[in-house]
Amino acid sequence: MTTPSEKEVTRLLVAWSNGDQAALEQLTPLVYSELHQLAHRYLGRERKGHTLQTTALVHEAYLRLIDQKEVRWQNRAHFFAIAAQMMRRILVDYARSRNVAKRGGDARQVSLDEAMEVSDERAADVIALDEALKSLSDLDQRKSRIIELRFFGGLSIEETAEVLGVSPGTVMRDWTFAKAWLQREINKGGPDAG
Repeated sequence: MTTPSEKEVTRLLVAWSNGDQAALEQLTPLVYSELHQLAHRYLGRERKGHTLQTTALVHEAYLRLIDQKEVRWQNRAHFFAIAAQMMRRILVDYARSRNVAKRGGDARQVSLDEAMEVSDERAADVIALDEALKSLSDLDQRKSRIIELRFFGGLSIEETAEVLGVSPGTVMRDWTFAKAWLQREINKGGPDAG
């Protein structure tokens, strides 16, 4: 499978940002496969028969992406960073809707990977992860964005550095710190505990 060049995707994103609707029509088939892969990664650990399917997640995220009127797309990495963020929000909203009554006191220790599974049993963990990410964002927004881009978006160290305008070494250091910090927060029962 041949992937479209970064320059072609970036060119079309910039044209679309400048109001060229034909660019959006050309862009859609170029990014759809990657959006599908991104959604598949999000749902990859989910149990069989889960009610939220990969294609539904892609379509919901795509609708939100094309609704973005004020975004000035910088490049392919920027587009997929926003897509990853939207998919995470969709999954958190889904988990919250499935778990409205279960918030609170019976927290247990889970790994970061376990917290990403969005089954009925794991919805509380996804919510805890989202709350921990919000808490991390209050502490250090860049570290929170690195988690979104790397863990949720699947971006490489270099792509993450490009999106954030920092060095790959900074991304690696922040990535290591942020993973450990989130793990600690989730294991102690959430960002507001103790």
